Amino acid sequence: MRSSTPPWRSDEPSHPIADDGDASRFCGTCAFSSACIAAGYDKPELAELQCLVEHVGPFRAGEHVFRTGDAFRAIYAVRGGTVKTRTIDKEGREQVLGFYLPGEVIGLNAIYPEHFPCDAVALDTTFFCRFSFPAMSALASRIPAVQQHLFRMLSKELGAASTLAGDHGADERVAAFLMDLAGRYAARGFSATRFHLGMSRGDIANYLRLAAETVSRVLGRFRAQNLIRIEGRELELLDPAGLRKVGQALLRD
Repeated sequence: MRSSTPPWRSDEPSHPIADDGDASRFCGTCAFSSACIAAGYDKPELAELQCLVEHVGPFRAGEHVFRTGDAFRAIYAVRGGTVKTRTIDKEGREQVLGFYLPGEVIGLNAIYPEHFPCDAVALDTTFFCRFSFPAMSALASRIPAVQQHLFRMLSKELGAASTLAGDHGADERVAAFLMDLAGRYAARGFSATRFHLGMSRGDIANYLRLAAETVSRVLGRFRAQNLIRIEGRELELLDPAGLRKVGQALLRD
């Protein structure tokens, strides 16, 4: 399986799209291929899973992938770009719930209510693999690795929702956020130390329950401490161990 090029490379697009491969090889960042291949499934089984995939997009920055209340029929695996999920309260105030990178899945929190409980909004030009959830569920009942992978993703979604609970300082929250992004990029074969922030400072602040000015001050402090280098939305982690130490209380591993 060919690996995707890290998004930092100046001669490549900032937001990579996974390599589709052929009938026996999935995208380098596919949310399900690693489960099947690790379990030893070969071409016939992978072909079944691949037949469920519908490539959709592009969605431009600001466009909705789905909206609160839409009927739940499919889950979406990000192929390229960045997505945020959010809710809007009765007063029109936005609450950012999370950010999703290539290879990650949105829509899992709609399984029980059978409608989407939030909006999903593209933060830049974004592409997806859309999986019919009824068909995916039927396949998972026959392929244990797919079923187990779905359970793991659900568990991770629940864990991410509780990460920001508790009384933690701004430095801890921002450091943990950056280290979490680094780990997620690394898990999909991208650089763990150099990457593009697809989300704005305001969105990061909203997600971390901080003021935008606070996030900017913390990033400036981390830069002065030589923990990071940041130019616009291009970020380099100069001292990952130091950042991990700052955010350790909020990191799950």
